Order: sequence, then structure tokens, then C-alpha cells
Amino acid sequence: MSSVFEQIAKLAAIGEVKISEHGYDELSADGIFVRDVIAGLEQAEVLEEYPQFHKGPAVLVLEHDSEHRPFHVVWGIPKGEETPAVLVTAYRPDPIRWSSDFKSRKS
Repeated sequence: MSSVFEQIAKLAAIGEVKISEHGYDELSADGIFVRDVIAGLEQAEVLEEYPQFHKGPAVLVLEHDSEHRPFHVVWGIPKGEETPAVLVTAYRPDPIRWSSDFKSRKS
């Protein structure tokens, strides 16, 4: 498991979470509830890691809402900091661009 994701999960468990303005916009646009994002961390699957992301280390994870519909979340930790976990963006993956299990990008 990703060490960045482990840290994000620990931070979320103690309520150390920030949602970016862009993150709020995307959650709203795709009908994703914050409670589903936080609850979904327990079963989230890391799809991609971005250790050198310019704003700090980040990961792309696959989660599912309370109705078992998939969504992706980019979580990060601010560069040079240890807290908070930041929800950078979240969206419903486009089946045209993603595999049928939404775990890999189509070529």
C-alpha cells in the first residue's frame, strides 16, 4: 500500500481533512457526497501515485458510494507538511476513458 495513502487515511480518521474549492465544485457536479468519500477511504484502492506532484505527494484512488457507484478521488498532502489530507478533486470516471472496472485508463 502507498505510504502517502496510509497517511491520508490516518489523517481522515482523525478529521484532519480539507477539501479544495475545486474539489467541492467537482463533488457537487458529479453528485458525490463528502460522507461517501470519507467512508469510502476504508475500502479505497490506490490506482496511481504522484510522489512528485508540485503541490505535494498525491494519490488517485477508486472508491464507491453508498449505492456502490464508483468514483475517483485525488488525495494529497501539502508539500512540506504532514497535515491535512486534501481532497484535490473527485469525479465519476468516464467509461469511455476507463476500463470496465475503472481501475486503468484506456489507451
